[in-house]
Amino acid sequence: MQNTPSASYSLTLRVKLSSRAGMLGEVTMAIGRAGGDIGAIDIVSVGPDHIIRDITVQAGSVEHEDEIVNAVRDIDGVEVINVSDRVFLMHIGGKIEVVSKMPLKTRADLSMAYTPGVARVCEAINKDPEKAFTLTIKKNTVAVVSDGTAVLGLGDIGPAAAMPVMEGKAMLFKEFAGVDAFPICLSTKDPDEIVRTVKLISTAFGGINLEDISAPRCFEIEDRLKEELDIPVFHDDQHGTAVVVLAALINALKIVGKEMYKIKVVVNGVGAAGVACTKIIMAAGVRNVVGCDQKGALYRGRTEHMDWIKDWYARNTNPENEKGTVHDVIEGADVFMGLSVPGVINVDDLKKMAEKPIMFAMANPIPEIMPEEAAPYVAVMATGRSDYANQINNVLCFPGIFRGALQCRASRINEEMKVAAAHAIAGIITESELHPEYIVPSVFDKRVAEAVAREVEEAAYQTGVARRERVDLEGVM
Repeated sequence: MQNTPSASYSLTLRVKLSSRAGMLGEVTMAIGRAGGDIGAIDIVSVGPDHIIRDITVQAGSVEHEDEIVNAVRDIDGVEVINVSDRVFLMHIGGKIEVVSKMPLKTRADLSMAYTPGVARVCEAINKDPEKAFTLTIKKNTVAVVSDGTAVLGLGDIGPAAAMPVMEGKAMLFKEFAGVDAFPICLSTKDPDEIVRTVKLISTAFGGINLEDISAPRCFEIEDRLKEELDIPVFHDDQHGTAVVVLAALINALKIVGKEMYKIKVVVNGVGAAGVACTKIIMAAGVRNVVGCDQKGALYRGRTEHMDWIKDWYARNTNPENEKGTVHDVIEGADVFMGLSVPGVINVDDLKKMAEKPIMFAMANPIPEIMPEEAAPYVAVMATGRSDYANQINNVLCFPGIFRGALQCRASRINEEMKVAAAHAIAGIITESELHPEYIVPSVFDKRVAEAVAREVEEAAYQTGVARRERVDLEGVM
């Protein structure tokens, strides 16, 4: 199945067209027949018998890109001079940089920013280490830490290949919440070494965002760092996904008129995200969750393909102790949450679900079932993709949650803060706006990070993990 064209596969074709009438039309028709979406068309130069143009085209895959380019090359009177992959162009030299907050133009500037003036600031922090939160980048800086073992849908590609993703994460922190972040990609898979390294570098950071670390190692690493550090540690693949899933579920249930404690949820994929999603929806009131891996349902007494986290899962979910494949246990389910691999379920499975089923198919880039296939059989559909309605995207969560945690100088991000974040995201959409294709706000809705930060900060104060003294402005004015 050909993926829908998107900016993820975006090309600029520089083509030399003969001056014969209708040449541009032939090119655009060829691109259209090949399934490409044309964006901008620009003139580069004009000669006596030719025109050189840049044509921006979106494709659906690398193979699709080749088809489009070959379709253009096959036209008489057209020479493809160059093909530029716009995604790779964006990454040349990396996507982030470090810049100074103020200029150094005079001796006075230098003497305050560096020696000798900086020594007084160092002494102040030495006397009172808490001043590092106000007098250094620690106040507003997060480390994005990965070992490259579970990157997107690519798997274990290593720390160097993971860098573009971590740079992108840093961009999102800055763009959506004004939080400075820096990628830290570690050349080790040893949980002990990862924990030790993060502890050693933690002095410079106000929070740690763990990213793309494979399960079940990620659970141990996060748990140990949360206990051994006095700054927030947040594994976004687990909790960021879980927060947005809960937000989407809150609004989806409003649409279908069902309640948390009455529904049956099938979770396919019990890795980091699947476990975290299960925990947060159970904390919100869901009582019947059945998790599945490639061997089928997790149930009490299962011994095949188990580890300690799956043992926990089997003990704490599946109250009816259902057995069988995902195709078996999906019968009667109100909600399906896919955090696994493409094409796991089909239309026959959807027909077995309860009335007005909710489908969260979040495998990327190809979901467990395509929205086009599912549409006639589900009441609400969500995916992890940006080219369909209801994108369940972590960017709705992590910038605001860290913004709130940093503002109140929280020592950790607890369950209450996560649930508060989910309700803040869900609450952006009013009752009158709710629609099957609008259960979560756009990632570009600037209200989201502000709302999440506000509610997370309030939850941190309410639960006693905020360390910055709260200023009561009532009656001051």
